[in-house]
Amino acid sequence: MISTDTLEDNTAFAKKESADFPILADPTKTTAAKYGVLREFPNIGTLPNRWTFYIGPDGRILQIETKVNPKTAGEDLVSILTALKVPAAKP
Repeated sequence: MISTDTLEDNTAFAKKESADFPILADPTKTTAAKYGVLREFPNIGTLPNRWTFYIGPDGRILQIETKVNPKTAGEDLVSILTALKVPAAKP
């Protein structure tokens, strides 16, 4: 996961939510800009869209989910990974 929040904010979020995955900090929005996810909002500024990029072991983008629903994101993620035939993580 990558976020345009600071490392400190991401670390606090990960601890609060007991995240067991890495969260990369991109406070300069450099990487977000390269992936084309930034959007201008009136009176708020530039924020990233909540998109999911599925990247294969060779570094190629396999799929981009641009309509992420936070309520079903976990289930949707599993469905897409299954459809892409990504093997389950080993315990």
